[in-house]
Amino acid sequence: MVDNKLLPRLSQNLLEILNDEEYYDITIEVGSDPYVKVFRAHMVILNYRSPYLRRVLSTNKKKNDGTLAHIKLPNILPEIFQIVLRYIYGGKISLEEYDNSDIVKIMIAANELSFHELIPYLESFLIENKTDWNQIKYLIQEKLFIAIIQNNNLRMSEIQIWEYVIKWGLAQNPELPPDYTSFLKDDFNTLKNTLQKCIPYIKFQNLTSKEFLHNIFPYREILPKKLYIDLLKTFLNSDYKPSRNFGPSKNIRPSKNVRPSKNVRPSMNFSSKNVDSVIISDQHVELISKWINKLKITDKLTTSYKLKLLYRDSRDGSADEQNDGLNKFREVCKNQSRTITVIKVKNSNVILGGYNPIEWKFDNSYGITKDSFIFSFNDSSFENYILSRVKNENGAIYSGIYSTGLAFNSDLHLYIDASDQLRILCKKNSYEKHIGEKNHLYIEKIEVFQIV
Repeated sequence: MVDNKLLPRLSQNLLEILNDEEYYDITIEVGSDPYVKVFRAHMVILNYRSPYLRRVLSTNKKKNDGTLAHIKLPNILPEIFQIVLRYIYGGKISLEEYDNSDIVKIMIAANELSFHELIPYLESFLIENKTDWNQIKYLIQEKLFIAIIQNNNLRMSEIQIWEYVIKWGLAQNPELPPDYTSFLKDDFNTLKNTLQKCIPYIKFQNLTSKEFLHNIFPYREILPKKLYIDLLKTFLNSDYKPSRNFGPSKNIRPSKNVRPSKNVRPSMNFSSKNVDSVIISDQHVELISKWINKLKITDKLTTSYKLKLLYRDSRDGSADEQNDGLNKFREVCKNQSRTITVIKVKNSNVILGGYNPIEWKFDNSYGITKDSFIFSFNDSSFENYILSRVKNENGAIYSGIYSTGLAFNSDLHLYIDASDQLRILCKKNSYEKHIGEKNHLYIEKIEVFQIV
């Protein structure tokens, strides 16, 4: 029996720890001049509550001389961080106590600190319980709205984001008809001018043909002409390769007053046309490329790669189809080096994968390398990840002759079970960390890329 009546007491005790002045071991400098405030906290709680703070703390650990760890969060207002800090410790937040402006600022701070579960809660409260779009048009100004739709952790589909963009644009122009069927040419131009800085952050490549037809096509006049032509060709012809990236590119200039967030869909050396994947996004690829170069996540990429799709089960035949699928899998991967394998786990949001810098031989041998690694992403987020580098280079890669033959030892091993189902074994062996919560997982999708 689960009794949630005990949780309020636990929450209260943790808040008492926050207010205790004796046992804190870190100070947090929040805000920027001239308004800065220093908060005291506990590293162990911050580490387990926020993926973003965990990464920051990993490079700001307490020194042996007793000096307290100290970090800075200049992009968050002190009064907003105080609200978020109480949420970190107590696990609750009373939104009724705050006005709409504060709730939006809390949302931006939650995005900054990677509180994935808090963002949709705030969105739902703001939209459903507090006000409607016409009321918040004065609240969510352009820079805040762009920051929201840039957030990669939104638990919303791309079509939902598009619908909110349209609603926000209409709210900025109350003189426009509420229904696009009544629009005149000038009305479309007005909406186009309002949304010109929002459109580049819509990932149109994530839409279905039906969504494009029913939701995008009616508003085609607000899209840049070149973008619209590419979209039309793409959704009418599956073999068409667009001449531009359908998401943010390095040529997009953000609003003058917008400070890019760390979690913004970033500019990078990869574009959607170079990352032909149904599993991972450009953000995943940028992070993986930094791991390949052994860079920190805050470092800038200086090397431009292109990913060549070698194998996709939905295109080339599933590897658990013992004839054509498996033969094709080995045929395209054999003797290929510098490959990235990505796997979507069935009935979950988990993505598993690995990088192999050496050739796949499929000759029942072990490949030796010190540069391979395996990884996992959870909750469809490129931030919530586990990176596990090889620690036993002699057993880094196992290139078998049976089953699929593709294995990062037993740490990430693709195999076919007795019922001819393709599955994954994740058993810690030659790599630093265990990347799978469970062993013998079923596979929904698999892709293999080569870096060229």
